[in-house]
Amino acid sequence: MDNTLAYIHPNAKIGKNVTIEPFSVIYDDVEIGDNCWIGPNVTIFSGARIGNNNKIFPNASISAVPQDLKFSGEKTIVEIGDNNTIRESVTINRGTKASGKTKIGNNNLIMAYAHIAHDCIIGDNCVLANGVTLAGHIEIGDFAIIGGLSAIHQFTKLGSHIILMGGSLVGKDVPPFIKGGKFPLTYSGINSVGLSRRGFSQETINQIKEYYKIVFQSGLTYSKALETLKTLPQDTILKEIIDFIENSERGLIRGFSSTTIEEEEG
Repeated sequence: MDNTLAYIHPNAKIGKNVTIEPFSVIYDDVEIGDNCWIGPNVTIFSGARIGNNNKIFPNASISAVPQDLKFSGEKTIVEIGDNNTIRESVTINRGTKASGKTKIGNNNLIMAYAHIAHDCIIGDNCVLANGVTLAGHIEIGDFAIIGGLSAIHQFTKLGSHIILMGGSLVGKDVPPFIKGGKFPLTYSGINSVGLSRRGFSQETINQIKEYYKIVFQSGLTYSKALETLKTLPQDTILKEIIDFIENSERGLIRGFSSTTIEEEEG
């Protein structure tokens, strides 16, 4: 461990083969796993639980107290998994008494200047591009890609395998496997390229398209579309879509005509 010119609290727990560059500060009640690189001028506050093989770039701030007026100093944490890259000036706040933690999974790329607020949950293999801003209590599924400078409203849920265009303003829930674009944010088809890259067969991708034709292009209300989906032969993907819609509290993003979608995909 190289801690030259860094400050490491004596009670911090640092794993094996960890490099901590000069001018970084590691507070009390911090745990860092093995084979991590902590760049210069990084601040890791109390309550950080960081796994193995993570890279944290200069000026990042991890586990600062929430920017939440209801926060009253309760003991909470930030939990970060393995193999994450956290780029320059990223800010990740710890949780509040609402859930006790902010949680980030494994193999994520969080690009420069992104902000992850209190009580957020981010899955595995996600990409948050430069300047993405997450308000509190947001949930993001695995393999989600969020375009740069997007702003996500508090309590919003974003499903797995989605991709959102840069500058998206997200005030409604985004169900899994789709693309989101336009202003206001609108269903823009299936994330077929991303799904193909991750090993989904063309048959499966086509089936997902059929599911979402019912949700976004049939003219049915979302509640009626949900009833229709439940009549179909169930598989794991359809179950994930149904569960997401059923558990949506903010409602889904809007849909638009199949003609427009076909023009974009063409």
